[in-house]
Amino acid sequence: MTSAAQAQVEQAKALAAAGRLGDGLNLLTPLAARADAPWEALSVQADLLKRAGRLADSAAVSRRLVALRPRSVPARHNLASTLGDLGRPIEAEAVARETLAIGGDAPETWLVLARALLGQNRFDEAEAAFRGALQRRPHYADALRDLSQLIWMRTEDAAAACAPLDAAIAADPGAGLLRQIKARLLEFAGRPEDGYAVLVSGPLDAPGELAAAQAILSADPARALDHANRAAALAGRAILPIQTTQAESHLALGNPRAALNLIEAMRAAAPNNQHVLALLATAWRMDGDPRYEALYDYGAFVRSYRLDVPQGWASLEAYLADLARALHGLHQLKTHPVGQSLRGGSQTTAKLSESDDPVIAAFFEAIDGPIRRYMEALGTGDDPLRARNTGRYKVQGSWSVRLRPNGFHKDHIHSEGWISSACHIELPPAVQTGDREGWLRFGAAPGLPNATAQHHIKPSPGTLVLFPSYMWHGTTPFGGEASRLTLAFDVVPA
Repeated sequence: MTSAAQAQVEQAKALAAAGRLGDGLNLLTPLAARADAPWEALSVQADLLKRAGRLADSAAVSRRLVALRPRSVPARHNLASTLGDLGRPIEAEAVARETLAIGGDAPETWLVLARALLGQNRFDEAEAAFRGALQRRPHYADALRDLSQLIWMRTEDAAAACAPLDAAIAADPGAGLLRQIKARLLEFAGRPEDGYAVLVSGPLDAPGELAAAQAILSADPARALDHANRAAALAGRAILPIQTTQAESHLALGNPRAALNLIEAMRAAAPNNQHVLALLATAWRMDGDPRYEALYDYGAFVRSYRLDVPQGWASLEAYLADLARALHGLHQLKTHPVGQSLRGGSQTTAKLSESDDPVIAAFFEAIDGPIRRYMEALGTGDDPLRARNTGRYKVQGSWSVRLRPNGFHKDHIHSEGWISSACHIELPPAVQTGDREGWLRFGAAPGLPNATAQHHIKPSPGTLVLFPSYMWHGTTPFGGEASRLTLAFDVVPA
């Protein structure tokens, strides 16, 4: 690499380190676009593109880098990792195995391989690969988190799921991050008090105090606020997750004005953050602020559409039957993942928008018209939803949930989306009762007993419901013996 090229690469890295990621990319692009681009420029460009969220572009540059340096372990590992982030588990597995074959044996590569296998529902192999990562780094927190969650989802046995964590914690009792992972798992296993006890059994740094606040929030918001305040003091600067937990604690204590002071500061720093918008709506509702009605305008913002019939099917009913069969084939886990809203059911592990199954791929053809009609009906405006309406979109995430009888979704929002969805594929007979069993509900902010649902939608097969990602939503538990099958996704402006 010439000295001029090296200077450009170093300057791009410096700009990115200073928070000027776009400027760093702009500086590097002409150099990286050259046919004789130095490998160092490609390596940095791939990294900066990934940090900017441009995963497909990053993968394309990583492929060029691998072609240029076929024996480079870091280049292949980074390509495998990016392919995994893109939701392409088959490709990620292939490149991860190539990385191992040329001498790479890092625990990070084993983790990429394990996640790629998990995304293909190859659970025994995924578990073995997670353990492979841990053989190389016994206290590898990411691998312990994923392995424990996989055991939990396969068995619904909290003790078995905690066993790898317990062994690691016993070897390193001061490992606060491992205690946080175990506490989170116990929370989603229905044992939040035990999770809190695990957290406070050792010293707490700022992330630990935050985790303790979140674990105890629903049971004791005053204690949660104390933990969150200690987290803020230890952090020494404004950190959004800490601020949101402080605001949630104030709301749970019935102090919307105190919460609003934090929320307005967060909104100034992150105006499109969906969690902050949800908290803003909750505070306005509690405070009787008329702006709440505009932000949670159910009539304008919550809309139902029938799916379009994709090419190759004579009717929507015929398509739904095929789609249900395809989705049921993916639901091979016993119970819900950690960190998601469902309880009493399973969720698919791979990004469905990247599926090679033509039946599942056709779903994204069937939703295109409804999404575009929704955006057209929204129009433009200066509110947080309409202000982002470009008339174009891209799918951010996509998954299927199959709830068992008595299953439900806790009230939640989608922090990574702009518009969120619920598409009903198969429904239990219970939804026809007069008790709104299995219905979609909106407006019930969690942890606030007086913030009850204000809007309900009775689901029907083939109906897609679209709504703002910042809007609290959940489902009512249902009885009977049949399951409830849905496919959901988030979209963001393109």
